Amino acid sequence: MSLLDKCYSFEDAKRVMAAGFYPYFRVISSEQDTEVMVNGKRMLMMGSNSYLGLTNHPRVIEAAKRATDKYGTGCAGSRFLNGTLDIHIQLEAELAEYVGKDGALAYAAGYMANLGAISAMVDRGEYIVTDKFDHASILDGCFLSFGKMLRYNHNDMDSLERTLQGIDGKNSLIVVDGIFSMEGDIADVPHICDLAKKYGSNVMVDEAHSLGVLHATGAGAAMHFNRTDDVDIIMGTFSKSLASVGGFIAANEDIIHYLKHKSRPLIFSASLPPASAASVLEALHIILEEPERITQLWENTNYMAENFQNMGFDIGNSCTPVIPLHVGSADNAFHMWKLLDEEGVFINPVIPPAVPPNDTLIRCSFMSTHTRKQLDEALEKFEKIGKKLHII
Repeated sequence: MSLLDKCYSFEDAKRVMAAGFYPYFRVISSEQDTEVMVNGKRMLMMGSNSYLGLTNHPRVIEAAKRATDKYGTGCAGSRFLNGTLDIHIQLEAELAEYVGKDGALAYAAGYMANLGAISAMVDRGEYIVTDKFDHASILDGCFLSFGKMLRYNHNDMDSLERTLQGIDGKNSLIVVDGIFSMEGDIADVPHICDLAKKYGSNVMVDEAHSLGVLHATGAGAAMHFNRTDDVDIIMGTFSKSLASVGGFIAANEDIIHYLKHKSRPLIFSASLPPASAASVLEALHIILEEPERITQLWENTNYMAENFQNMGFDIGNSCTPVIPLHVGSADNAFHMWKLLDEEGVFINPVIPPAVPPNDTLIRCSFMSTHTRKQLDEALEKFEKIGKKLHII
């Protein structure tokens, strides 16, 4: 037996490919916009996380070009050594102000930000308390730490309180998504903060899907609920509303100082490329200058949610631009994806183990730059295929 045998015997994805129902790693040959080109075919993009439509904004593109001209394409080292640029410092200062914290620290990926913060903050004998629907990067941060992970039922505050009671006053960090990336519902941040105070815990909110979405400024769930001071650590990503790649942690200056010297994914990874830092800065400026983008995002979100429900689709507890259609079996998810793909609608099926076996999803996500004509075109196709498959 060889360690590599598991690779040679892995047939699950190959069987789906052979049947013509493989929905992953599709190659897009255009910019990430409301319409994209896939295999030479125009498709309506209904599965992008570019919530504010900034990935192809001329100002963002130009900022990346200017940064490349000035700094080159990379930093050739970690932030700890030779990889800190003045543009990183500017970005961190503006991000901290944006989300209402004293300081921030930029990572080369949002995944690395969660990994780096959680693993550094929670030591042996301490606890990480997570929602069962938290993102995989949060779970992997827990696995990398020396603390013990405890999970509570999704958005169930009674379950969270029972979990905190069981810790009996020991040091703990509650880590939760601001907007849950598959379900599209919002964490009960106020209740979580109240329970944290009651039981002496600390709170970290992953704002990956809530930056650019929640609050009038797009500053995220903590700001949306006016609980920024009660949330100790805020994580955000650059790959969604902020139109680039990377991530950050925001907190008070002492926490940021600690992470600079204890966060292994920061210390032992190359730093954020200058073009990415400049792209994020410019995207952040546009968000603050053009709040109407957030207003339009919510108009599009409410329009799609209302129409999906009127058609008879089950969207669960979604109340954000992430709108899942609960379609039952994995066969339904694959068939619906295939038919929508043939109709020129790009969406993302979500199947086990990401969801329970008989509660698979068609994950839709909407952008402020979708036109009403595009949304209506997509709705017509969703309804047609939903009826064909007897989902509605």
